[in-house]
Amino acid sequence: MKLFKKQDDKKTESEKMEERREEVLATGRKFKYPLQWTKHRVVVNTILVSGVVVALLMIGGWLALYRFGMTDELLYRVTQIFPVSVADVDGEKVRFSDYLMLYRSSMTSIEYQAGKFSDEESEKALIYQYKRTALTEAENYTYAIKLARELGIEVTDDEVNAEFERHRQIGGVDRAEEGFLKIIKDNFGLSKSEYCHLIKLHLIKAKVEASIDNSANEIASKVEKMLLENGGNYQKVAAGLGEQIQYEETGGLISSKNLDGGRANEAMKLEAGAQSGRFTSVNGDGYYFVKLIEKNEAEVNFVSIKVPFTEFDRRFEDLSTNSGISEYISIE
Repeated sequence: MKLFKKQDDKKTESEKMEERREEVLATGRKFKYPLQWTKHRVVVNTILVSGVVVALLMIGGWLALYRFGMTDELLYRVTQIFPVSVADVDGEKVRFSDYLMLYRSSMTSIEYQAGKFSDEESEKALIYQYKRTALTEAENYTYAIKLARELGIEVTDDEVNAEFERHRQIGGVDRAEEGFLKIIKDNFGLSKSEYCHLIKLHLIKAKVEASIDNSANEIASKVEKMLLENGGNYQKVAAGLGEQIQYEETGGLISSKNLDGGRANEAMKLEAGAQSGRFTSVNGDGYYFVKLIEKNEAEVNFVSIKVPFTEFDRRFEDLSTNSGISEYISIE
């Protein structure tokens, strides 16, 4: 018979479990802080490696765009996501994506129509030409956007969609949208959203040109007055205004769907001997007046007077001459 019980025998089951729990926790504490330190280092190293990768990608992208002048599909898509600038026009940044879109669409059109280049020197010359044209055009659109914002001029989605529909039916052919988009893709390499973006840029510029060109508005008013005074004699008005306007005769019947700034389409609405009022060219480059000579179901014969817009080009040229345009790439 034992006179004394072991100390553990006096403990309750709950106390024994608590002691066991403390033993396990004490053992775990030996590894807790080293493990935390290891996790911390993994996180820090991951952040550092990610930062280096991002920095290398940014440097590589910068070199590809600004140093080597690369224009491939991947870089174009990147510039659509990240709004990097290719130039500055009077304080307004020119989007690299707009420049690449204009350049790539032009080159796609050339290659689609003429095939791949066989002469390396001719290819280099053409690449230079289209890069220069695309950059200047992107700068023009950007300057128009700046002026539009200052003048409170807007282009709505409805206007863009209406112009898209007009393009779809150019030439009198009512193409299905799917077929028209294939034509756009094959000829210019553009999606519908990209094509509509181009339309919007064009419409903005056209509205701005009409708004700021006081000289064109004054000349157009003179045309209206002189036509009234001379019984609609277009030749006489043209002789009186000289180089301020452009006079043209079709010389015979032409298609009412002729691509001529909208003149044939406008003439088709008239009766023989009637004349239109002032209207803006669908190209956005001036005002037109037309007088119908004759027509049939599909053709028209007319005379026209054009009052070209010049103020926008004058202002843009002034910016170019007076260092108002800064380009971040060198086109050689």
